[in-house]
Amino acid sequence: MHILQLCPRVPYPLTTGGAIAMYDVAAGLVQAGHRVTMLAINTPKHHQPADALAHLGPNFRLVTVDVDTDITPLRALKNLLLSRQPYIVERFISPAVAAKFKELLTTQSFDVVQLEGTFTAWYAGFLTAQGAKSNRPTAQNLPPIVLRAHNVEYSIWEMLAGRSGNPLKKWYLGDMAARLKKFEKWMLHRVDAVAAITDDDAQRLQAMGCPEPVVFIPAGVDFARFQPDPLVKPKPRTLFMIGSLNWLPNLEGLHWLLREVWPILHAEMPDVELHIAGSGTPDDLLRPRTDNVFVHGFVASAPAFMQQYELMLVPLLSGGGMRIKIIEAMALGKAVLSTTLGAEGIAVRDGHDIVLRDTAAEWLDALRAWGRQELPVAAIGAAAAHTATHTYDRRRVTGQFVDLYERLRPVPAA
Repeated sequence: MHILQLCPRVPYPLTTGGAIAMYDVAAGLVQAGHRVTMLAINTPKHHQPADALAHLGPNFRLVTVDVDTDITPLRALKNLLLSRQPYIVERFISPAVAAKFKELLTTQSFDVVQLEGTFTAWYAGFLTAQGAKSNRPTAQNLPPIVLRAHNVEYSIWEMLAGRSGNPLKKWYLGDMAARLKKFEKWMLHRVDAVAAITDDDAQRLQAMGCPEPVVFIPAGVDFARFQPDPLVKPKPRTLFMIGSLNWLPNLEGLHWLLREVWPILHAEMPDVELHIAGSGTPDDLLRPRTDNVFVHGFVASAPAFMQQYELMLVPLLSGGGMRIKIIEAMALGKAVLSTTLGAEGIAVRDGHDIVLRDTAAEWLDALRAWGRQELPVAAIGAAAAHTATHTYDRRRVTGQFVDLYERLRPVPAA
């Protein structure tokens, strides 16, 4: 099959969960013998050269269109006053991308179009509104369009708004959530199928009125990138957190950890170290601290960072989708302490292959047990590695996408 994949950024290098999720679909399809043409919005923040993914081989082609998606106060204000589109979606709407998308569909033959996430969903509506199918050389219908739902975006913003103490910020976040909910309901009826990255999100989408088929297909990981180095031993009495800190839910969770949990834990166990890494780390977090919190900012290798420390922390209070960094840590045999929401969509069981706690008091109790060496970190990590490699292998997930594509392909006329 030939798949056209539309991405809101070039998914390389593999430094964020979103990039990994998009890259591994493309790489998995190519590895399975299919062709992939990726049309990617080339953003200033993640700008990549045209040959960034050339290593995927001759069955893969990258087409990029430069779009300025940077967030600015003036653009946000203009959007607020003059538009009803969600600002975080409007940033990715580009006539140049629409024209290139239509050009590809009218000059090449594709079996499936896959839109990666809410930020690309507008283009499904564009195609149907423009009647692109009438311009196809063979006068055939458009190929089936699959929306891959990385998150249910409006629910994230609702959670953020619900916890904001600033009245103006609370109003703005709530307005964004309302716009997103309207947009996401609209987009569900412009595609032929939705592939949700978690079963929880699949249920949320169905509750929003998503027509069938809406299926649950998790993110897949190439575990060749996550082989633990037996020569690397984690530093004792260390905790770590890694994730993009320009994503509001990650930043919110980190601030909660540093405000509600860490001061008490540090007072009780002053020798314990907390190491934090992530792209987009705000400047105020990079300032030196005196409480055994070490902020590394962006790190070139997530696996190398993870292997240096003992217990991974995922203090997520808002969000949706799947935390691929948890899967990666599990593959490395790491025990993870997470909120229930943080591990949503991942096939884990508390006390078996993960530790799940939600309140600050519960987190402190778990960390005290860890500090007393009463938490079976090694056994939990071993079980986690088994779960990750047997459930989230990229080849298994690729097969699920191919099965969905086959179901959607038109039946040839007799």
